[in-house]
Amino acid sequence: MYAIVDIAGQQFKVEAGNEIFVHRLAAKNGESVEFPKVLLVADGEAVKVGAPYVEGAVVKATVLDDSARADKVLVFKKIRRKGFQKLNGHRQKLTKIQINAIA
Repeated sequence: MYAIVDIAGQQFKVEAGNEIFVHRLAAKNGESVEFPKVLLVADGEAVKVGAPYVEGAVVKATVLDDSARADKVLVFKKIRRKGFQKLNGHRQKLTKIQINAIA
């Protein structure tokens, strides 16, 4: 059984037991969160597609790490023949969650 769910503006394909990284959520470590914006639920041959969301479907998850960080992204700017070079970088803050159930 899997579902397509909208979490913080992004769509993820999730199954029970999956661990995924999502954009920063306002939840602490160990807290349970629910995502009611379920776009599709598939259980074997039966597929339910929402318009826009599946009625009564909810994805339940637990926050594993509320301060995870993505890989560093480097931004390099250069203007050729002018001697201008600038190197900036940042690491996006993420939340790691574990999917408990699709109900």
